[in-house]
Amino acid sequence: METKYKCYNYEDSFDRLDEILDESETSFPEVDEIPARDKLTYKNGFYVNCSALFVDIRDSSELPNKHKRPTLAKIYRSYISEVVAIMSGNTDCSEIRIEGDCVSGIYNTPKQYQIDSMFSDAAKINSLIKVLNHKFQKRNITEIEVGIGMDYGRALMIKSGYKGSGLNEVVWMGDVVNSGSNLCSNANKGWDNKVIFASNVIYSNLNDHNKDLLSENYNHDCYHGNVINNDMEKWYDKNCKTQSSTSGGLW
Repeated sequence: METKYKCYNYEDSFDRLDEILDESETSFPEVDEIPARDKLTYKNGFYVNCSALFVDIRDSSELPNKHKRPTLAKIYRSYISEVVAIMSGNTDCSEIRIEGDCVSGIYNTPKQYQIDSMFSDAAKINSLIKVLNHKFQKRNITEIEVGIGMDYGRALMIKSGYKGSGLNEVVWMGDVVNSGSNLCSNANKGWDNKVIFASNVIYSNLNDHNKDLLSENYNHDCYHGNVINNDMEKWYDKNCKTQSSTSGGLW
């Protein structure tokens, strides 16, 4: 969030602390779906069942050793731009956060078909990275790999920030966020080159077709796979393979 200068007054600060710490727990009701942002105040919050989708670049700390900052900016901008585009193109995605090279989305998924829809976003992101790497290769930019993790569960949604300053963010707390992030961190690492890690809860709520695209991962107690989007894969085969073959590339 962008800062807005306001002189710090410690007495006002201590009063705000009491106001926050004395909030009633009844101000955090259970709801079936993610409420609108404008329903949040500095005195309430909502417990809601939702899904979390995380995407993160593998070994991103090595990129500064391979490229100068203008090229790094192109890598991060292109990757983040289109991952966000995929998530925001889903009407079930309520919140998107960007922290470094990690992009996460909170999805409103009270119906099972909505979990399949989020799973479809994960497949699109996997296909996107394949096309992006082809474009990187043409420009002598290091290709990237990502891990994708997803989970479903209960989260607490609150408004957090500096009251009266206009500085605030929606914060999501709960096992679903932590688990989704951990699955993302473990995906596509070491011997296991599967890009997508889905929790057992996500897997059990997928339709039969999508379940068949995943296999069980016993080490991380989840399901994993390298699922792609068919239409995007066809575009890749038609455009990227042909170009690579014509230019004397690997294809």
